[in-house]
Amino acid sequence: MINKPLSALFISVLSASFAAIFIVSCDAPSLSIALYRLLFTTLLILPFVILNKKVRKELLEISRSTFIVMIGIGLVLAAHFAFWITSLEFTSVASSVMLVTAHPVLVAPVAHYFFKERLSTVNTIGIVLSVSGVVLLVYGNYGVSSLSLDTLEGNILAILGGIAAGIYILGGRRIRRNVSIVPYAIVVYSVGTLALLIICLLFNAPVYGLNVNDYWIILLMAVVSGVFGHTLYNWSLEYVRASLASVVLLGEPLFSTLFAFAMPWIHQIPSEFTIAGGSVIILGIYMTSRNTSDYT
Repeated sequence: MINKPLSALFISVLSASFAAIFIVSCDAPSLSIALYRLLFTTLLILPFVILNKKVRKELLEISRSTFIVMIGIGLVLAAHFAFWITSLEFTSVASSVMLVTAHPVLVAPVAHYFFKERLSTVNTIGIVLSVSGVVLLVYGNYGVSSLSLDTLEGNILAILGGIAAGIYILGGRRIRRNVSIVPYAIVVYSVGTLALLIICLLFNAPVYGLNVNDYWIILLMAVVSGVFGHTLYNWSLEYVRASLASVVLLGEPLFSTLFAFAMPWIHQIPSEFTIAGGSVIILGIYMTSRNTSDYT
């Protein structure tokens, strides 16, 4: 008998792992990709708002203070996409995804001090390990940047994207206690889309006239990585343990690295520092996530 929640969890992580592949397959500028990814995801959610009276009612009942926080979360989400997607211009898929998914290392200590979520000795060791892995990956690749796809700039952008992801997750955990997923998503995604539009205009990134093929790739990314990735993942959280869901997320950098190597038009081979540092990061994230609250 098929376990539907576990199957959904696996499909969601597999789908999310394709995001970096879609991005590096596009010819459009990174900020334009970020804008349209969030725009298309917002448009895919919009029918659930328009056709659902309960959702519309909840949107109107959101308090002013909560709405202001959601605006802030949307701005942070825009920063996450801008940093992370841009990082893929300057570093490998493996390094970028491993660094950006290291957000539990930030979330766990912040949740410990501000949300009173206990941080065990194992969690603390995991944080130290992950930071060590980040240093190994970034510093090692910096020394051999001429021999690999990894650059210091790209790795820093990925780290900044991970920091933004951690802040986004912390804010979302606070708000989602009182706001349902669809109202939350439509407000946050809409704000993020508007912020990315402004960022594109400020940095002269095109907001229209992209290659038709790029539009299709970004739309596919919104459906696969957005709907079947993040939406299925959020659905599965109702039926599986948070600790299991957190650990399964470690499959994303592994799948993304494998896909980037296997796809003939990409064929990225991770450097030895990416493999070594990434392995330490993944082990550290696993230890950080053990017996702690969910980070998504």
